[in-house]
Amino acid sequence: MKGTLADREAENAARARSAGWMAVFSPAAVPPLLQTAAYARLALATARGADGDDIARAAAIRVEAQAVLSEPGRKFAFVLTEGALRAWPGSPAPMPAQLDRLARVAELPHVRLGVVPWTAAVPMFPLHGFTIYEGGVSVVETLTGDLTLTGPDELDAYEEAFEAFAAAAVYGDGLRALLDEIRRDYRTLAFRPRK
Repeated sequence: MKGTLADREAENAARARSAGWMAVFSPAAVPPLLQTAAYARLALATARGADGDDIARAAAIRVEAQAVLSEPGRKFAFVLTEGALRAWPGSPAPMPAQLDRLARVAELPHVRLGVVPWTAAVPMFPLHGFTIYEGGVSVVETLTGDLTLTGPDELDAYEEAFEAFAAAAVYGDGLRALLDEIRRDYRTLAFRPRK
């Protein structure tokens, strides 16, 4: 991994600030711009070789970067799979609050947030997440860093994939119902005794 987690988060925040619009597909985790502080800390704690100070700095940068969601003139599209909402980092305890945050963000007029439910057929296997930024850059997050793709054919493939997953997602009332169902499951899980 190049640099620290905090360095990587600062790069991602700068990329988000420089784009007027973004389209994010995430099959495995809640995207950083949508994470609560508790979720961000737990998610970053799973990074290889990170220490406590680096995790704390990276989480603070990640949460600060979310200010772009409230800036006028920007547009965001997020598509997640239900699996991304049912996988939790470290503990299920922060997940109900995380789902509440998603429901609030979905109400923003310049944000389109959808989730592909597990009951829907997917248009292709969701092999990895990616972000398409204004200006045509797709960034694929890997275990050890980000892969930036700029070739026209690559960008076309990622834009088509995003639209295909977006078409399979639920929005509005369907999204709220799905988030409520997942929230209930987490609350039940939180009260199960550990073995």
